[in-house]
Amino acid sequence: MPFTQSIYAPLLSAQRRDGVTVARDLAYGSDARHRVDVYQPQVTQAGGNAVILFMHGGGFVRGDKTEKENFGQYFARQGYTVAVANYRLAPQHAWPSGAEDVARLYQWLSDNAAHYGGDSARIFMIGESAGAAHVATATLINRFHPTSGFHIAGAVLISGVYDVELEFRARRQFGVATPDHRNEAYFGNDFERYREMSTLQLIDAAPFPTLLTYAELDLPQMQVQAGGLFTALVTEHGFDPDLQVVRGHNHLSQVYSINTGDESLTHLICEFLTKHGS
Repeated sequence: MPFTQSIYAPLLSAQRRDGVTVARDLAYGSDARHRVDVYQPQVTQAGGNAVILFMHGGGFVRGDKTEKENFGQYFARQGYTVAVANYRLAPQHAWPSGAEDVARLYQWLSDNAAHYGGDSARIFMIGESAGAAHVATATLINRFHPTSGFHIAGAVLISGVYDVELEFRARRQFGVATPDHRNEAYFGNDFERYREMSTLQLIDAAPFPTLLTYAELDLPQMQVQAGGLFTALVTEHGFDPDLQVVRGHNHLSQVYSINTGDESLTHLICEFLTKHGS
């Protein structure tokens, strides 16, 4: 991580910030981590901009929205109203707190998007790594939906964990250390319950547009996780998801590269957003 950060630090320091207005540290809940930055293009489209909700990664135990300013700046400049959010972290907050925060933020955006030039009828949900795990749980399992329901335009899941039972049982093959400071912090150490917390085993939501991605140089488990979720969605749940490989990148660099002139990941996301009515 430090090495990859050192490569992108000067590029992100000089990233474009023109044409975008940012409202920072807006509260969408009662916890100190319930804060969101909203990036708004200076020109609002007729009828309002499509909205993107973005959840950062960090192995369930770390991460901050300020580290993903590049995502907000880039997609706002493409004409979207973008909410880049924090959420509660493990070990203080265990499963399913992340999914609950996704649902809470979705409800907040539904109520407040118009104030920031957004169209609440066109909300896309995007997460990377742990953030992708939270978005997947919140959207694919009905019991985590807000009482008013999820009416999303689509979801993009970037290198997430969707089957924590598999990650536990395949630690040797994946090279995951024991104890696993990420998954055990969030899912606990009662490993017999991991199946009950594996999104892959709990999917019951109606199909919606979905894009699954992983990096060409990603961790092996992330590639397997994407394939496993793709297979389940197609063969068991009636989804027709897109599946894309982010060429030339690893787990970290794919998102760091956003707003640096590298379109490896962003062009895949933009194609998906355009395809589904952004």
